[in-house]
Amino acid sequence: MNKSTTILRTARTYARDLAERVIATFVVALGGVFVAAGPADMFTLSFWEGAFAAAVAAAGSLLKGILARAVGDKNSASAATGV
Repeated sequence: MNKSTTILRTARTYARDLAERVIATFVVALGGVFVAAGPADMFTLSFWEGAFAAAVAAAGSLLKGILARAVGDKNSASAATGV
């Protein structure tokens, strides 16, 4: 395996890991917003407000994953070394 293939593989692994983390954060945050709103407040919170709140959380996850690459393993969006 040559160096360019290794670099491409590393970038692909990192991008896949980061995408999974960002999507999972969005889905969990969206569910959390609607559960926290409760049945009585569910109709006062629009879907788009909830989606925006989840998107803010996902954007934070994206930023953290980008910054973590400088600290942790280059193949992972985790700040922990060896992950």
